[in-house]
Amino acid sequence: MIPYFQPRGGWIEVICGSMFSGKTEELIRRVRRAEIARQRTQVFKPRLDNRYDVMKVASHDGAQYGAEVIEHPSEIWARLDPATTVVGIDEAQFFDWSIADIARALADKGLRVIITGLDMDFRAEPFGPMPLLMAEAEMVDKLHAICVQCGAAASRTQRLINGEPARYGDPVILVGASEVYEARCRECHQVPGRPDSHS
Repeated sequence: MIPYFQPRGGWIEVICGSMFSGKTEELIRRVRRAEIARQRTQVFKPRLDNRYDVMKVASHDGAQYGAEVIEHPSEIWARLDPATTVVGIDEAQFFDWSIADIARALADKGLRVIITGLDMDFRAEPFGPMPLLMAEAEMVDKLHAICVQCGAAASRTQRLINGEPARYGDPVILVGASEVYEARCRECHQVPGRPDSHS
């Protein structure tokens, strides 16, 4: 989606949702459109995300785009080309809270910043810096997958361990794809041991 308005200077776009909702695919689409418009683009991704290709962002359906791998958001400044006008940041939930400061500073500098990330972890709780990024952004698009249980719109990510729902106390970060995660709707999503549940 191209902004229907033209802000003065730079701005932040956040693409969020559950796993398998097409976030990275949408990032790639927007960056490619910017290239067609002859804009200089750079895409960054966390080193932690090595599921498909270490040096590319990749969607679950196979779309790929070259990316620079970073450990910490501050590395974006060191690698930023002075000619760049569009910055993509994939899987922002894996970065610390300083990613919000970096995104804000890039937008204040006049750049278009496109960020993807899981808005909720497997517990269906806000994931890392994503809530702050969503609040800071001029545009937020929440994408939905299809619930593998009932076919409804899925807004949550179900983690499975040996085919069973992961428990609330399990580690928040576990990098994986369809072998560990499923997209589910609110009704079908399960988190045994959640403090507010009876499971």
